[in-house]
Amino acid sequence: MSFDSLGLNPDILRAIAEQGYREPTPIQQQAIPAVLEGRDLDGQRPDGDG
Repeated sequence: MSFDSLGLNPDILRAIAEQGYREPTPIQQQAIPAVLEGRDLDGQRPDGDG
């Protein structure tokens, strides 16, 4: 999956690319679409930290 496929604004995509990021992390793949739909989000790591 790429950041392009997440439906982000072109300016945000450009900034992400300028920072050298190529692929979203697993949590970003799940969280970004939910946030763009206006849903609330509570992300937790499997080990309970963060």
